[in-house]
Amino acid sequence: MAMFADQTALVLFSGGQDSTVCLAWALERFGHVETIGFSYGQRHHVELDCRQEVLRKFRTQFPQWAERLGEDRVIDAGVLKELGDTALTSDAEIKMTEAGLPNTFVPGRNILFLTLAGALAYRRGIRHLVAGMCQTDDAGYPDCRDETIKATQLALQLGLDTRLDVHTPLMWTDKKATWQLAHKLAGDELVELIIEHTHTCYKGDRSQRHEWGYGCGACPACELRAKGYEAYRLSL
Repeated sequence: MAMFADQTALVLFSGGQDSTVCLAWALERFGHVETIGFSYGQRHHVELDCRQEVLRKFRTQFPQWAERLGEDRVIDAGVLKELGDTALTSDAEIKMTEAGLPNTFVPGRNILFLTLAGALAYRRGIRHLVAGMCQTDDAGYPDCRDETIKATQLALQLGLDTRLDVHTPLMWTDKKATWQLAHKLAGDELVELIIEHTHTCYKGDRSQRHEWGYGCGACPACELRAKGYEAYRLSL
């Protein structure tokens, strides 16, 4: 029985591992779930194709969730690329910057995503956003911090003059625990779906298949996913 059986959630869904687990988490708790994705000129734009396949799999392989899964939208957030290239919006070499942040950091990305999702939620009469930000393994991204999310939630509530709750079920988990949560939610079937159909690699590489999924195997996102999967398998 869904914890919020009479309520709707809007999930920020990229097509990656974390947002897929968050989508499953939301479908377990809410009576109705909608999804929103963003096209912002990302280097790994293949994730936009992957997200459609993941949604299709959710509808066909998980009958306990299929009727709860509602509309999906992809919003143009290309302004992020127009403001300046990063290693996620260009072919630049991935490295650390003088500011001590990886150049995969897209300034303001999560704040903008939450703002756009909040605006849509307002128009749709939705009071819950679900997002996959994680402070435990965020590579130092300041817009993944719990304080940032809470501050953004408050700003949205004030600016929209409505109650809007932002749920971040992965905020204090590492990748091992994320894999474990996936298994707890829907067993091996969901774990296999994540391996085969989600995309995390910053370089958008789906030519190489590893035991944890597709990716270049060398970028920070791949390394984090691989390390977490190894730890998850050892815990079984």
